[in-house]
Amino acid sequence: MKKLHMGAAPCALDLGDGSERAEYVNQDYILHKLGRPHRGVNIMYTYYPHDQEWPARISEAWKDKNVSFQWDYPYDDYFPYGENGQPFEQMKDIRRHGQDVLLTLTLDCGCTDEELKEIALQLKPFGRMMIRINHECCGSWFQHNKRYTYPEVGAFFVRFSNIIKEIAPDIRIIFCGGWGKPDGHVEQEEAFKDCYAVADAWSCDGYLALHYGWPYDIAEVGGGKYKADSVGMMIDQFTRTYKRACELAGGSRPMVSAEFNTDGDVTGPRLQGESVVRFAHYWRDNKIDWFKAISLYQFRDRGRLGLEIEDPNNNTVGIEQPMLRQYRDEVLHDPWFMPQMTEGEAISFPAALRWGSSEDADGIAMDLDFEGNPEFCEMTVEQEIGLMVELNGRWFYKAPKTKTIDLMSAFFDKPLNGPCKLQMKIFAPPADGVNVDDGTPDWTRNYRTTLQEAPQMRIRFEVPGTVG
Repeated sequence: MKKLHMGAAPCALDLGDGSERAEYVNQDYILHKLGRPHRGVNIMYTYYPHDQEWPARISEAWKDKNVSFQWDYPYDDYFPYGENGQPFEQMKDIRRHGQDVLLTLTLDCGCTDEELKEIALQLKPFGRMMIRINHECCGSWFQHNKRYTYPEVGAFFVRFSNIIKEIAPDIRIIFCGGWGKPDGHVEQEEAFKDCYAVADAWSCDGYLALHYGWPYDIAEVGGGKYKADSVGMMIDQFTRTYKRACELAGGSRPMVSAEFNTDGDVTGPRLQGESVVRFAHYWRDNKIDWFKAISLYQFRDRGRLGLEIEDPNNNTVGIEQPMLRQYRDEVLHDPWFMPQMTEGEAISFPAALRWGSSEDADGIAMDLDFEGNPEFCEMTVEQEIGLMVELNGRWFYKAPKTKTIDLMSAFFDKPLNGPCKLQMKIFAPPADGVNVDDGTPDWTRNYRTTLQEAPQMRIRFEVPGTVG
């Protein structure tokens, strides 16, 4: 057994889960469908506490009103922040499954410092999460752009960022601005130039194809509000944006695509995934070191912007789309987009485990000998501890109260051809999804626990009996 460090991928992958177009899907389901966790999971919320309709979700409060465009509500139709225990239960679910939270939050630029400080305090126990404040701020559709000028939106971003850095400095702040233009500048540059410097990462939201009139019209040839662009055009836009942002900030930051997809409403579901794969493979094939993450929007969608579409008869059921397999096999499990594992010195039990983030964690690697393809493969841990376990390329989650997990699905699609040695990787993200204030100076940055003894493995190469 050896110490194992998990570090950042050359280009990370994040996944959107819930928005104005979809409900949140629990992480157990997503893990079973995709086979490995993402770096982060993007959830989308809004906070307009001074509006008369608040705290209702605005599409519910205005369900009898005549609305003909998705962004014509008094405030953005995301889930209301801070109501009914959300988004905190979802954030815990995300972190228990070995992923970082990416919170997209649209909020009233008129919020007081006291209100913003309360948000920062609420987010502090979630470690090295990421927050995107009033994204797509060079647009005209969100309420922050309808109620406030571009300079006011920029000043609010800087104000809220400074409050977060003071109260919860481990949170990473993403600025989602406009695109770089052919003239070498970025959109609304004067209004947002200070945002590039205060942010920890920069992003732009890009859809190779998008039915932006959804759900109020249909994308048809000659009708509907939609657009389609080329992969090359979007790559050029990212390159121009990054170059100018570096000049404005006086240095580099990671560039990420915080929302990205091709809309199957425009291309049809069978052609949807091809351009997504080409876009991702460009950064891999050219080994671009400043482009650090792609966030796919999203896992399940009521339209056709998801790996699944929501069953219109039952919103708890997803219908897998062809892109899911393409994304999983050609992007998600490609080494360029996977975290880097580094072996360390030999260790023994009890084993100390540390979770900083999905890009900085210390776990253990155990070698297991297989005579061939197993008929049974199970792991039992009596200790009440939360674990993320990888075997033969597939990841599994063990909840604290769960004792035994079945690892056989690691061999369904990748059977062993003969005797071999496999490495089982074990990490321990926060058992309750939050970091615990145990008095240590770095409790907001690192979660530590101890695996007291070795997992008990049941690996069998024969079955008790066969049916004649």
